[in-house]
Amino acid sequence: MCVAAAVLLLRYGAISSWDSVYAEDQGVFLVDALAHPWHLLTPYGGYEELMPRLIGQLVSYLPLWDVAVAYALTGATIAALCALFTYHAMEGWISSPWLRALVGAALVLLPLAPIEIADNGVNTPWYTLVALFFGFLWRPRGWAGMTAVALIAFASSSSEILAVIYAPLALLRLVALPRWREQAVTAGWLAGLLVQVPVVLESYTQHTQRLNNLATVGQAFGFYFHNVALRALGWHLSVRLVQVASLNGATVIVCAILVAVFGWALVTGSPPSRVFVAVALIMGLAEAVFAATVVPYVITQQFYADFEGGSRYSAMPIMAMVAAATVAVDTYLRRPASARPPGASGGDEIGPSRPRPRAVVAVVALVGVLLVGWVWDYQYVTERIAWGRWEPRAEQLLTECTHRPSGTITTWTWGRGTITIPCSRLRR
Repeated sequence: MCVAAAVLLLRYGAISSWDSVYAEDQGVFLVDALAHPWHLLTPYGGYEELMPRLIGQLVSYLPLWDVAVAYALTGATIAALCALFTYHAMEGWISSPWLRALVGAALVLLPLAPIEIADNGVNTPWYTLVALFFGFLWRPRGWAGMTAVALIAFASSSSEILAVIYAPLALLRLVALPRWREQAVTAGWLAGLLVQVPVVLESYTQHTQRLNNLATVGQAFGFYFHNVALRALGWHLSVRLVQVASLNGATVIVCAILVAVFGWALVTGSPPSRVFVAVALIMGLAEAVFAATVVPYVITQQFYADFEGGSRYSAMPIMAMVAAATVAVDTYLRRPASARPPGASGGDEIGPSRPRPRAVVAVVALVGVLLVGWVWDYQYVTERIAWGRWEPRAEQLLTECTHRPSGTITTWTWGRGTITIPCSRLRR
């Protein structure tokens, strides 16, 4: 887990993750925590974001100089924990520990991560949402696993309203596994949604609700194909394909590859692996389409070679694809070779079955495809550098306080314009 966190911290080019404070971490959650300590149940964007607010509250007690480091370490650690959780949650679907580790590594090395979600507090819920998908398909053996999956579920649904898309999985789990012992994930998920309800209602009374404009069905599905399917094999690879074959042409090429891979998985897989592949693809599609529908601004954005607004909505669908492909390969790898070689007599016996050459080729192909994105997209410069280094901003705030007899300063904040912070809350 420590190695995974270190790998994540190094994924940003130009300005290190521990030198800057990203987006709402700086403009909403930190300043809100400084101005109004422990007001955690406050709507932003029309819903509750408990985990980012709690992180911002704890970070606000540190010296202002250390805020950027704390945010980066917290974001990387939570992501690494989600990767470790994913490794364990896939034990019922993937027998090979190496292939399970591959799925966990895919979350740490997710090609799109440096664009928005890596090494910050505001986007940590997108890692827990990925882990929650696997949590709904896991049957933990003991109390440790049950506690972990309940915490993952609560953190996700109390911090990101998009967690409601898992309602079908919760219902299916209740039907298939009616014992209360099997419902730790459902209980955590419901508890988080109960936290959301009063905050969402408050957003309506303040007229800050999210559901003002909705994208059309065609636009939402267009987001899935252009922003999820096209990016599934890697960010820079997709950018290069667009340069060569246009946006639609590149999308058709990648989608043809995905159709071939998952068509093979559905045809050759065992019944359980087919179920997993189908559920993963359907839930990934549902998440992306739902997100694009309620956040239509991501539909109207232009194509950029160094940024993609709403790339966080692609994390869960792409990880679901990676897991589905890995489950299919693991199933194919475990399928025994023919009991007798061609031409052998009925009484001949052969030794222990070995992986078939084609199965080994499938494993190599899977690892090779993932490595393209992992290596090519490991570190690159993104729009995060527009936020600049945190140290000058911290120096500015502390300097303003030294010249304020009133003991307060007024600074900008997203959504409300400005906010007043007591200087006593700013620690050197």
